[in-house]
Order: sequence, then C-alpha cells, then structure tokens
Amino acid sequence: MKVLLTGAFGNVGKSALQELIRQGHTVRCFDLQTRANVKAARTFKGQMEVMWGDLRRPQDVAAAVQGQDVVVHLAFIIPKISATGVDCERRPDWAYEINVGGTANLLQAMQAMPRPPKVLFTSSCHVYGRTQHQPPPRTVADPVQPVEHYTRHKIECERMVRDSGLPWSIFRLAATLPIAMILDPGMFDVPLNNRIEYVHTRDVGLAIANGVHSEEIWGKVLLIGGGPRCQFVYREIAERILEAIGVGMLPEEAFSTTPFAVDWLDTAESQRLLNYQQRDLDDYVRDLVQLLGPRLYLVRLFRPFVRQWLLSRSPYFRPPRSWWWWKLWPVPRPAG
Repeated sequence: MKVLLTGAFGNVGKSALQELIRQGHTVRCFDLQTRANVKAARTFKGQMEVMWGDLRRPQDVAAAVQGQDVVVHLAFIIPKISATGVDCERRPDWAYEINVGGTANLLQAMQAMPRPPKVLFTSSCHVYGRTQHQPPPRTVADPVQPVEHYTRHKIECERMVRDSGLPWSIFRLAATLPIAMILDPGMFDVPLNNRIEYVHTRDVGLAIANGVHSEEIWGKVLLIGGGPRCQFVYREIAERILEAIGVGMLPEEAFSTTPFAVDWLDTAESQRLLNYQQRDLDDYVRDLVQLLGPRLYLVRLFRPFVRQWLLSRSPYFRPPRSWWWWKLWPVPRPAG
C-alpha cells in the first residue's frame, strides 16, 4: 500500500515509518527540510521516498499526495517540546497556520484527486481538558473541553477531517514520550497526583501501521494508550525515569498543582482492532538508559548540579534557603 506520512521525522513519525517499512508498505515522507530531519532521513535511506515541503504551501502538499492510498497526518506544532523549537502556546497564530491551515491544504489536495486516499489523523487525549475530578477512564463519547491553543487546533482539525467526505479515522493519543534526553520545563506542568496514561512511541507506530491496512477503523475515533498496565499517577512516571537516569526524584514543590489535561483512557476497542499494546514503562526506561549509555555516568557524577539546573527551570520552585542544598543531595533509596 502507498502511504504518505506527514511529520515523518518527529517522535511518532519515526516509529510509524519504521513499522510501515517493516510491514512492506511503500512510504513517502513529507516534512520540513531541517538539519535534524535530514539527519533522521539518512537512517532510512533507500527504504522510503522523501519529499521536503511546507504544509502552508498548497503546491507542496498537492505534489505529496499524488498516487497515495492512505495519508497518515502527524505533522503538528505542539506545546513546549516542538521539534521546531517554538511553543505553539507562545505563537498561536503562527501555529494555527501550520496546524489548521496546513491540514485544510492537505484535505483539499486529497479531495481534488480522481481517487482520493483515506486519511488517518493523529489527535490527542488533551482534547478532553482537565478531567481529574471525573471518574476514569475517558471514552470516545466524552465531551471535548479545550484548555489551550494546541487542543483547539486539534479539535478544529478533527472536525475538518470528519466533514471532509474522505474515508477517515482519528487516533487520540495518550502521553507518548520521545526516547530522548529531553528534560523540558513542561515536565513540571503535571501535578504529581495527576492520573496519566503512557503509551510507548513504538506501540503508537504499530497502531498506525496496523490501522493503514485495517478495514474496521474508518469512520471511527479511537483512543490509543498503553492500557491498564500503563495507567499511573504522574509521580510514578517521573520518579522511575529520574531515578533511572541518575538524577533522582525532584521535590514536590517543583511541580504544578493545577490539574493537567491527561487521564486514563478506555483503549479496549483500539486494542481489539489494532493489537498494538506490546510495551510498557519498563521498556521505555530501558530504551532511555540504553540510549544514554556512558552519559549516564556523567549525569550521576554531576548529579547535584544537574538537579540544580533542572530545578532552576521549574516555574513553580521557590525554595527556602534553609533546605536548598540538601534537596540537591537526596538520600539514596535502600537496595531492594
């Protein structure tokens, strides 16, 4: 099957690309020609086609969709850790041009084809807003409650996809952490007691690849998460990752107390149709540790300075002088 993958060299994009290639699909990648994306494309050299372009240019998009059976639309400007280096919440008008305007260009190019392809659009569980006061899990039937520009853009794009007249499916993703050493200030925006569902990026890639050739997903919104074994409160995720990389858990005062727009999801239907839930948080931690390799020793060697640097990036952390230094030197956990 011929598949166009927008945003092919981002976090989820690379996972989807790897699995689509493994399953034997013919993949065309569409992304911006940045240094990072060109480097990522070299990893897959000879296994796929690359078309560099910009979603805001209709001519670029029209060329990319030609001859495709399915379009997997991942490209989106996100908050905090966007690959562009620009937070969509700080530049919402610019992000809107790419997120919503770019999606409109893509759909119009597909509609203009003699045999329009199907479209699989990745959205986010953020569209449900702050739901910690409600009993979990979130379901497809729950109302959307946007609390930021990012989710307003996602919801508008979902509507355009559903109204396009094309065969469509929408995947709302749980928290999909990149396998990378990205200690972004956004890590402090989630309260430690906030429910959060994790899903491994490679499992999302598998869900997308399995969805491309499925006959049952079209016309459906599906929730893509790790399942019950990947449902945590944020403290559990933050602690396991920070301990594994040698930083150690950070003080509670560094984290927000405002509920964050993530929650546990009902993924029974998506798992039945896509059979993708293979990994959990332990797999992620192992992947991250393996990626860091010898750098782990440097993190542990300079642990107090790394902790001080991290805490300085938290917008919520205002420590009394009396306990600043001992918080940088946490008491090690007993073995076992």
